[in-house]
Parts: sequence; structure tokens; C-alpha cells
Amino acid sequence: MDLLPGVRAHDTTTDRLIVHWYEHGPEDGEPVVLLQGNLSSGRFYEHVMGSLAELRPSGRRPLRLIAPDMRGYGRTEKLPIDATRGLRDWSDDLRSLVGAIGIDEPVHLVGWSAGGLAISHYAADHGAVASLTYLCPISPYGYGGVRRDGTPCQPDYAGSGAAGANPELVQRLRDGDRSADSPFSIRNVLNALYWRPDFRLPPEREDVLVDEILLTSIGEGTYPGNAATSPNWPGFAPGTTGMLNALSPKYADWSGIVELDPRPPVLWTQGTADRIVADGSAFELGALGAAGVIPGWPGQDAYPPQLMVTQIRDVLERYRDAGGSVRVEMFEGSGHGPLYDAQDRWCQVVSEFLAEAGEA
Repeated sequence: MDLLPGVRAHDTTTDRLIVHWYEHGPEDGEPVVLLQGNLSSGRFYEHVMGSLAELRPSGRRPLRLIAPDMRGYGRTEKLPIDATRGLRDWSDDLRSLVGAIGIDEPVHLVGWSAGGLAISHYAADHGAVASLTYLCPISPYGYGGVRRDGTPCQPDYAGSGAAGANPELVQRLRDGDRSADSPFSIRNVLNALYWRPDFRLPPEREDVLVDEILLTSIGEGTYPGNAATSPNWPGFAPGTTGMLNALSPKYADWSGIVELDPRPPVLWTQGTADRIVADGSAFELGALGAAGVIPGWPGQDAYPPQLMVTQIRDVLERYRDAGGSVRVEMFEGSGHGPLYDAQDRWCQVVSEFLAEAGEA
């Protein structure tokens, strides 16, 4: 692959799977793991690796930046995701990679979107975490069909999971569609949802990221997962395998970070114009029902739009009240990827945080 300067690619066999991963910096550098989100890969961090390395304060140990392709995505071995584990397949895979490449010290973890769930599980299950950086993470209570406190709107968590995936999008992923002839073409989805609408990458870089998304493994075991029906509105509930089911509130919950001991310092970076993770997200069934897009909505009391950003803030406030350190940086006008549409500021904020966390 034609990688950016200083970035190297590897394939490592761990005790769980074969992981493809990207690296920047010396092997004895301070380890920082950059975890992807849904419909992406480790290469989505490639463009910030050099910036983070260059912003490292002089006199400080250099950074070893690591960005793996996670199970179901990129060039990592295509294995199924057990959704009932709430993306612990990812956190366990990551721990196996960290051990396989010889890291024996606490790691800084950065989790984008779904990756925020996985780094939380890593901290809870494996420890040895120097810091946690959340980049537009999914809600601490998963995606879709829950009230502010995390209780489900329907007892079977109807309205969340793989059956909510757009079938045209899934088919275009399956077909390897690189066109721009539909709102559900991967290229148009990338530009509409991953950053603010007026931001554009250079065409050659856009091509790279489209091709990375098209490496997504499609099927019941990976993306989107297996579907289940429900007698409750809107007629479907989460299944047991695949990515979107793993993100359902039935299985996904990172609110338990409040109980971590010790509590690593936390940075939350969030785009204020994020359409995916938002209070009243454009892709959450409660919000779509309230807007009249999905018929038969049972109403505000029975199925309110999910307050995703509010839920993140609530949990991180409890984390701070319990003695944890929390830094919040909102990126005004940014979308789901401020590491793209506000790259300079995002890299500066993360660099400062990593330096401070390394001194703690």
C-alpha cells in the first residue's frame, strides 16, 4: 500500500486472530492505540499519526501510535462478532494484539464512535490503561431505543440492532460500489456523515477511504448482523451476531466506567453537528418516529428520541464525581469526525491530553 510518510503496516498472528495494523513511531515509544468505529478501518487514523507525533512536546518520550483494523473490517482476519458480548470481541482482540507485539505497560486508548464502547470494555476487563479518549462515542447505553437513564423503551429493545440497517447501503457494500449515484453510495455516505457537509478530502484520499469501507465483511456474523422480529414498534429487535446488534442497548453498555479503579484520565471530543451521535440523532428510531419518517410511533412518553450526547455527559459527570479526571472538548460545527474537519485543533487537544496523562 502507498502509506503516508512514517506509517508502517503489519500483520500479526495473536492467540485470537490475525490482525492487520498500522504504526507510526519507535517501538519503544509511549503506546497510543487508535481504535476505529463502524464502517471504517485503522487507516482512518493514518492522516493524524504524523501530526500527533510532531506535536509531542520536546523532551518527552516519543509516541508509538498503533491503529488496528478490527474484527469484521479492513484487512484483519474475517471472523464473526458475538453481539451478546457487546463488542467485547473487539476489546479482547485488542488485548491479544497488545500482548503479541510486546507492549507490557499501560496504553493510551482512543476510541472513535463504536470504538468508544470497546476501549471502555478494555479498561474494565483488562486494566493497564493510561488514559481514555472518546471521539464521538456511541452512547454509554448503546444505540437506539432507550430513555435518558438507559432503561429500554420496549422490553425486547425493539428499534435497535441489525434490522435497522438500510438494505440499499448493505447491498452497495456487498457490491463494492465506488460510485456517487445514490445517497446510499458509500462515497456519498462518507461525505454526508463522517464530517461536516462543506468539508471535502482531496479526491485521492477520498478514494482510499471509500476502498477501506468497502473492505467491510458483510453478513449475519459481521455487518450488519442477523435480524430479529418484534411484536413491539417498529417491528424488529436485536439479533445475536454482528456489529449493529453488538451496539444495541440490549448488549452495549459502557456506563460502568464510573466503577473503574483506578480511574484513568478521560478526554471526550465531540462534534456539535454530529448527525450519528446526537440528541435526536437522524438515525435513531425514536427521532425518526417523532419526525414522522417511521409510521406508527407510539409517542414521546412511550418511545422518546434518544438523548445520546446528554447520556455521555451524564455518565462522565458521574465519573468526575467519583474522583475521575474528565476533559470535555466540543468542536463547534464539526460532524462525526473532528479528526478530519477540525484536524489541527483535534490533534492539538489530543496531544496536550496525552502529555498531561503521561505525567499523571
